[in-house]
Amino acid sequence: MSSQKRISRAYDTARRISFNDASKFIIFSDCHRGDNSFADDFANNRNVYFHALKHYYKEGFCYCELGDGDELWENKSFQSIHEAHKNVYDLLQLFYNDNRWYRILGNHDMVYQNEKYVEKHLSTYFDKVTGKQEPLFPDIQFSEGLILQHETTHQEIFMIHGHQADWMNYKGWKFNRFMVRALWRQLQVVGISDPTSPAKNFKELIKVERRTKRWIIDNKNLFTITGHTHRPRFPEPGDIAYFNDGSCVHPRSITGLEIENGEISLIKWNISTSEDGTLKVIRILLEGPQKLIDYITE
Repeated sequence: MSSQKRISRAYDTARRISFNDASKFIIFSDCHRGDNSFADDFANNRNVYFHALKHYYKEGFCYCELGDGDELWENKSFQSIHEAHKNVYDLLQLFYNDNRWYRILGNHDMVYQNEKYVEKHLSTYFDKVTGKQEPLFPDIQFSEGLILQHETTHQEIFMIHGHQADWMNYKGWKFNRFMVRALWRQLQVVGISDPTSPAKNFKELIKVERRTKRWIIDNKNLFTITGHTHRPRFPEPGDIAYFNDGSCVHPRSITGLEIENGEISLIKWNISTSEDGTLKVIRILLEGPQKLIDYITE
C-alpha cells in the first residue's frame, strides 16, 4: 500500500469532532514520555510541558495529542513511564475525565492499536498509597486520524501523526522498535542518533514532507496537521495547507499549535530567566494567529 493510500485510509477512518469559533484546542505531538532514564528525551522538558498543559486545562482547551505520546520503543512497559511522570498523567487524567483529550496513534506508540493491550495497561494502575488498582483511562480509544469539522463553514481540519508517509516507520515499526531497544538506545549515550527517525535524518524528513504535501494537493489542499518529523511548519494562506506542530522534545522547549477564536497559532513554551535571576516558563508566539477560514480553497 502506498503512502497516499495509507493517508487516505487514515482520513476515511478518522474520528470526527464538531467545533465552532468558541472551541479551543491545543495540539502537541511527539512527547516521547519515557522512564526518566538517560534515554528519556521528555525528561528535559517535563516541567515546561506540565506548566503549559496546566495552563490549557485551566483555560478550557481540549488537548489533541498527535501520536508518539508515550515512548514504547525504548521502554517495554507503560508502568515505568507512568511512575516516572505520574504528575503529568494525573493532569492528563483530568483532561480525559472531562472528555477533552483526543489521542492519535504514532509509530512509537503503535502498540495502542491493540485494544487488549490498551485495556490491560491504560485502564487502571496500581496505586502504591492505597494498595489497590485505581482507574486511569478506562475505555480510552485511539484513532489513526482525527477530523475537526466546523459547524458553520464545514471546513475540515485533518490530523494524523505523519508516519503514514514513512514506510519503514509504518509497516516496519516492529523492526525499528527492535533496533532501538537493541542498539540505538545504547548508542544514544555517546551521541549517535537513530538514522531511521526523520526527526534526526534530514533526507528522510524531506521525503516524508514531500509525500504528505502531495496527498494534500491531491485532496483539494485539505487543511492537514501532522507531527512525526519534529519540524514545525506554518504555511501562509494560499500555500500548501501543511501544518506541523513540532515536538515536545526540542532542546529546552516545546512547540505546538493553538486553535482559538477561529484562528490558528504556532507557539513555543520554554524556560526564561528574569532580571533578578528567577526562572519561569513563558509562552512565545511564533506564527499567527491566522484565521482558519483563510485556508479554505474552492
